[in-house]
Amino acid sequence: MQTPWLDLDLHRLELRFAAARLVEPRAVERIARSIEVGGQIVPCIAVAEAPVTAWQGSERLVLVDGYRRVAALRRLGRDTARVECWSCALSEALLGVLARAQHRPFAAIEEALQLRELTQGLGLSQHEVARRCGRDVSWVSRRLQLISALPDAALEAVRTGRLSSWAAGRVIAPLARANAEHAKRLLQALEETPLSTRGLRGWFEHYQSAGHTMRQRLIDHPRLFVEAQQERAEQERGELLREGPEGECEADLRRLNVIIARLRKRLPGLRPLSDTVVSAVPRLKASLDAICNDIERYAQHDSDRDPHQRTNPAGARPQPARDQPTAAAVAQYGAPHPAQA
Repeated sequence: MQTPWLDLDLHRLELRFAAARLVEPRAVERIARSIEVGGQIVPCIAVAEAPVTAWQGSERLVLVDGYRRVAALRRLGRDTARVECWSCALSEALLGVLARAQHRPFAAIEEALQLRELTQGLGLSQHEVARRCGRDVSWVSRRLQLISALPDAALEAVRTGRLSSWAAGRVIAPLARANAEHAKRLLQALEETPLSTRGLRGWFEHYQSAGHTMRQRLIDHPRLFVEAQQERAEQERGELLREGPEGECEADLRRLNVIIARLRKRLPGLRPLSDTVVSAVPRLKASLDAICNDIERYAQHDSDRDPHQRTNPAGARPQPARDQPTAAAVAQYGAPHPAQA
């Protein structure tokens, strides 16, 4: 299928599949430095619009692989590229490049975009694509699902590096399936003020559990929410540092009370209880008895304890009532059952 490489003028290469490649300036820069030192070692791959047996000097060829190399050559001001001219159909060339992906790993979204070219642009079935590029049908289907729900604007943002593949697949795509308008507005907000992966993950987790009114606010001001969360986390870390291990232990005990209250509230809706829930009770009782006994034993036999010290280890700072969780705990775990109040 292959022919010896040729040095072809760059203007003879049609960059038809540029939209199916990620724009990676750093990678292009690395390739440019390599070419400048040692020349172009790996040839690009191109085919004619229709299969031919002999190459014509003025023929224009479709670039199938080597888009970053062409970009690097242009950055260096070169006029020609080393190209392998394959004598095969365009679809066969694309399939061949995908089959050889171990030599040049593509990003998952690049594979998805090339598969879309084969199935939608060139009319091949998913079964045929899978067979001819050495993959199974489920792989082809999963790759296509990555971009099936993404708006064109999101795909372009990923391709040009303005949006990460993770954000596109894990946030924008599911949000677009549920609420296309919210996905569009979030994408616009991220274009203006990008969020870190961690910040966007926290934002989306909160969005999924929020009500209609809160979702509108989250969409209108995603960065404001993330900054508020970061500030709250800083405050909590400061409180933990100030209160020390005693305060952390007290906070954990309050959380346990909140969790137990939440479980009691949920139990009536679970009747009849499953065997797995019932079987967990003995272990729970043993753990609770053990921690209660340990606390009582250590409190009674603490020879270093100051008899004039307040019972409350946190000092005279105002504390919530013993049977009431903190506001942070309520926000995280939910309010206790009325029976616990």
